[in-house]
Amino acid sequence: MKKTFAVFVCFALTWLASAAHAQLVIEITKSAEDAVPIAIVPFGWESTGAAPFDVAEVVAADLRRSGRFAPLDRKEMIDRPVQGDQVRFQDWRYLKTDFIAVGKLMPEGAGFAAQFELYNVLTGQRLAGQRVTGNANNMRAVAHRISDIIFEQLTGVRGAFSTRVAFVSAEGTPPKQRYKLIVSDYDGENQQTITSSDEPIMSPAWSPDGQSLAYVSFETKASAIYVQTLRTGERKRVSARAGINGAPAWSPDGKTLAITLSRKDGDIDIYTLELNSQVLTRMTFDPGIDTEPSWSSDGKKLYFNSDRAGGPQIYEIEVANPNRATRVSFEGGYNARPRVSPDGKKLAVVTLDRGNYRIGVIDLASKGMQVLSEGRQDESPSFAPNGAVLIYATQDKGRGVLATVSTDGRTAERFSNTVGEVREPVWAPFPQR
Repeated sequence: MKKTFAVFVCFALTWLASAAHAQLVIEITKSAEDAVPIAIVPFGWESTGAAPFDVAEVVAADLRRSGRFAPLDRKEMIDRPVQGDQVRFQDWRYLKTDFIAVGKLMPEGAGFAAQFELYNVLTGQRLAGQRVTGNANNMRAVAHRISDIIFEQLTGVRGAFSTRVAFVSAEGTPPKQRYKLIVSDYDGENQQTITSSDEPIMSPAWSPDGQSLAYVSFETKASAIYVQTLRTGERKRVSARAGINGAPAWSPDGKTLAITLSRKDGDIDIYTLELNSQVLTRMTFDPGIDTEPSWSSDGKKLYFNSDRAGGPQIYEIEVANPNRATRVSFEGGYNARPRVSPDGKKLAVVTLDRGNYRIGVIDLASKGMQVLSEGRQDESPSFAPNGAVLIYATQDKGRGVLATVSTDGRTAERFSNTVGEVREPVWAPFPQR
């Protein structure tokens, strides 16, 4: 099993090779043919001088990136209404626009207020209207909130534009590299470095409340698992046992981590670690490699990757009675890195598809799989908290970038950066309302 440990460390070091990190830019690579036409009219500014922020531009970009909407180009707008009673619906019907959002930005106290209204162009019905406030430093958050409201009103699905993602970046070239764990808005803006090290960082995992991240760091030249609170920066080393400490996954109640450990005999298995008591419980007992755990949405099961049948496949166990594992994946000779959808009905996996590693989704009821991505080396899938989209890591011109694909496979986009290497994205849960 010494060979297995060497392979694990080699993998951890190899995938993080990189150059300098840069701001992310999102490129739509696949849009739904039936995207809904919508007009997001530039907001009015109720004060002197130029508006301090273009709310409508961000809202239009959010809706366009969702793949479900086709915002009208501003150059084609024949009018710029800022409130409902100024909208001449016949004009917008002529432009074949189904919906229109109008609004205005105004000073309010030490910050600003954005007032918007959403209308059905065909009927003239007012569908939504709200006042959203913010300060000069969080106007993007104000715009994302408006996008969430519009998206939910028109699709029935809660919008995820106000959520965050975490990912790992590496700066520099071997042997001198600097690794960073970064948190950003869903669209790559407002990046914040959570921790950095000259040694690899990997496997970030959000706590259910979105307040903490668990991750693996090699800063002591050996793998250890840390939990870090984002607001305070406080972090705690929760597992630094001899051998492998890897792949942390939070239980739904936030009290326990499922982790991968190798014990004295070198066998690699799944364990649960109660964070307060540090009680460790072994979950898998096969001599093969069992790793990459993921909790079911009710916390009663663990899904994991194992080579016990000769190649990587997905299995499940009951946490209360873990002695017997049941195989879940049956299509293809390679399935790994399981991640459970928010509704608990699907698993996202990395699957070998016609010689390429791609992102697939397994329906847990039928066990059928749908391959969603089209890359050659796609990995590390993570569901958006509304279950509508997956973020994952892929390759673009030989470097690691992030990408997303809708869970129906109809829309896709790529987060590209001019230089650098990014890996292991994980989507945060919804912020608490």
